[in-house]
Amino acid sequence: MKPNLFPWDHYSDQPHVLKRSLKKALRQGHGWDYLKLLATNVIYFPYLFVKFLFKSKSNNQPSIDPQAFYGLCVNLDKGEAQYALVEELGVKSLQIRVFLNDMERIDRYVEFAQGFGSDKNILITIIQDREHIEDSALLAKDIATIFQKFQHLSNEFMIGNAINRIKWGFVSMEEYLSFYQTIQEVRDREFSQLKLIGSSVIDFEYHFTIRTLFNGYPIHYDKVASLLYVDRRGSPYNTQMGIFDFHNKIEFLDTIVQSSPKCDNHIYITETNWPLTGTAPYAPTSEKECVDETLYAQYMIEYFKIARQSGKIERVYWHQLIATGYGLVDHRDGTIRKTKAFECLKQLIKETHATC
Repeated sequence: MKPNLFPWDHYSDQPHVLKRSLKKALRQGHGWDYLKLLATNVIYFPYLFVKFLFKSKSNNQPSIDPQAFYGLCVNLDKGEAQYALVEELGVKSLQIRVFLNDMERIDRYVEFAQGFGSDKNILITIIQDREHIEDSALLAKDIATIFQKFQHLSNEFMIGNAINRIKWGFVSMEEYLSFYQTIQEVRDREFSQLKLIGSSVIDFEYHFTIRTLFNGYPIHYDKVASLLYVDRRGSPYNTQMGIFDFHNKIEFLDTIVQSSPKCDNHIYITETNWPLTGTAPYAPTSEKECVDETLYAQYMIEYFKIARQSGKIERVYWHQLIATGYGLVDHRDGTIRKTKAFECLKQLIKETHATC
């Protein structure tokens, strides 16, 4: 598989949308995988949905550390300006992407993570590519290198990102499950102290989550990650399919996690934001979904409030610190401009620390 089949969009920090013809070609030979996806959901989805409808909404989760709850995504390519911004915000939980197709710069990633100091909770996210998906021996070799390099900086590694979007590299959930299994085997054999987090499904597409949490693979997730965007609905209080506002999406996800034999009962939301109006081509969606900076800040506050009050989410990582079009800081023209949301998050964290 040629790497240039998945070109990177440097404006929105994600792969370009693939042509329909390419998606169709990539799916060839994966019919059995999609049948497994369908069969798993035919069996489990009705049961889980009924269980969700009648479940107790009481908080039976482990206690949540309020100072670690607010998380933030930071990127190597956004530079050292992030160090001071993170300190100003007072955020203690950081997520750093490490790209498997960028292994020649692994020491740069380590130095970047070290620059935030020893008082941070750092989650390392392993970003997949086709070469490592198709070559399990290469994956095992490189993941061992990543674990070895980062084991003294972090004990949490999220495996894969947006796994239900073909543009990110995985064609099916079976490819992801095999990918995760290879990494878990390396962890179990050489780095047993490390925690693995998955399955990193993006958006309210829980049929993919169900397949990755109900399967016959010898795998286990120490925590469950969800990239739970609700931006296409507007406010987090707005609903999808009649009943699924953000709160109920959390409750349904919690039902799935509690019912699965493949994971511990811990949930991280590892990516969310709203796109900002008038910022094309940086905004990752169309202008229709975009909001102004005031509404962005309001929705962010609502999102954090709902997640915290649910008692089901241990951590929310906002995506991301510096990113024109959807982040907390606009960096066009080489300048750093903090948005209203930046100041709001700083206040939320300050109030949390004051009450701890």
